[in-house]
Amino acid sequence: MTRLVQVAVAGDVAEAELIQEMLATAGIESRLEPAVEHDAAAHDDPPLKVLVAESEIEDAREAIEALAEPDAELDDL
Repeated sequence: MTRLVQVAVAGDVAEAELIQEMLATAGIESRLEPAVEHDAAAHDDPPLKVLVAESEIEDAREAIEALAEPDAELDDL
């Protein structure tokens, strides 16, 4: 079984899904888990951990950085 490690913490479900999309674009599978204990009856949007295979942690970090700010290099010109 592949060990999963945390690559990011998302503030809410929407952010977590955006990060998952970035990783999927890079061909990296990910999984979400609550970042804190959460009352299932509560209606708030808890933070979530984004997990990837330990062997893909560096690629995942690079993918998130590259896709989070695609215009950053253009701004430097």
